[in-house]
Amino acid sequence: MSAASTQTYYRELCDLTRARLGGLHSPELLIRSLDFAGIEALQMKGEWEAAGAILNDEAKALERGGAGLIVLATNTMHKLASQMMNGVTIPLIHIADATAQAIKTMELRMPGLMATAFTMEQSFYTDRLVAAGLNPVLPKDADRAETHRIIYEELCRDIITTQSEATYVAIANRLVEAGADSLILGCTEVGMLLNQGNVQVPVFDTTLIHCSAALDHALE
Repeated sequence: MSAASTQTYYRELCDLTRARLGGLHSPELLIRSLDFAGIEALQMKGEWEAAGAILNDEAKALERGGAGLIVLATNTMHKLASQMMNGVTIPLIHIADATAQAIKTMELRMPGLMATAFTMEQSFYTDRLVAAGLNPVLPKDADRAETHRIIYEELCRDIITTQSEATYVAIANRLVEAGADSLILGCTEVGMLLNQGNVQVPVFDTTLIHCSAALDHALE
């Protein structure tokens, strides 16, 4: 939903399409990039219904424009997935379902989850992981707060620092110590700091998984 994640989605979908189809192929995309400041303000005030109405209008506009499926490029706003898809007939590729399937394919069951406070502390996301047979491991209070702060104050603004990377690595390590057998990068910006190179357990970047699942569906 931030400009940072929109750029990542566009680049990844282009790379995946080129890798799968070769030549000069690129994906046919309709992108509706919103002003994240307005969305963030509604999140912080708890005005989720108003935010959902915005997403519903945008989803309908994409369908009218010829889209064949919807990809909501954010984990947190999947809280509003049902409201967003009200009256929309094309399918939504749900980011949590795609991620859960990727984890189960590797026969892992206890993923750590690093995301916004909304995604970690509310049930709309973790319930889908549990329904898929997973047992998510969450950071402790202070680590959840710092994970959230870095997302909004830094990553959504394209600010990347070695200090924040070290902080995220330390939080990931504490999740592993708590029993996590893998790690979900549960915000579309977390992959700006964490990857398989600095995390000791298998990493599931929801952005990359989401893009791959969307392309699978489109190519079918």
